[in-house]
Amino acid sequence: MSDQPPPRADANYITAMSHFYRGEVGRIMAWRARLDNTTNWAITATSTIFTVAFSIERVPHIIFVFNIAIVTIMLWIEARRYRFYDAFRARVRMLEAHFLVPVVMQRASALEGDWRKLIAEDLLLPGFKISKWEALGRRLKRNYVFIFIIILVAWITKIFLHAQPPIDSWAGFYKALSVGTSIPGWFVAFFLFATFAAVVGLSWAAVRLPGEFSDFGPRRGWKI
Repeated sequence: MSDQPPPRADANYITAMSHFYRGEVGRIMAWRARLDNTTNWAITATSTIFTVAFSIERVPHIIFVFNIAIVTIMLWIEARRYRFYDAFRARVRMLEAHFLVPVVMQRASALEGDWRKLIAEDLLLPGFKISKWEALGRRLKRNYVFIFIIILVAWITKIFLHAQPPIDSWAGFYKALSVGTSIPGWFVAFFLFATFAAVVGLSWAAVRLPGEFSDFGPRRGWKI
């Protein structure tokens, strides 16, 4: 028996590849839904903490530390899920570029290469296509940067609204950062600044990371 791959025009080959493509699309859609679930959990937890923080005056503003911790955990879980999603999405894009495009263009030689070997190797030994930090940066850039910024704004708003005595100077604001005698103001100020710097820094670094889609300008202007 020959080891040569079956020709593209072979009906059995096309049927098998079509079912394979459909199965991979279903797999990435399942992982895509998991990404949405994690984001929804982060938003729900944030909304609940906002309700408690602003409706009950005696609740200390340090509650937003727990809010940031919860959202950070959700971001880490979502980044892990995104690595699985991206790994299976890479297979789908490989099939779309090297199998469906030649079929649509009716050109058997279009975009021919070692893609079948790469997919076969990935099926035998699956592997992630991006690092943990790249996945973290992508999800932070896409969704979580806005959640973190809203939390920080709400935190500062809570300090101003419920400070006793009312804040009328920078010294008063620094004094209002402390929580009783157990948590000093410098610690809260450091945590606020560190969180803001980390979110902005990672988001800025993630701006250059390629996303799922790219805008190619006027050539993308479809008319149907």
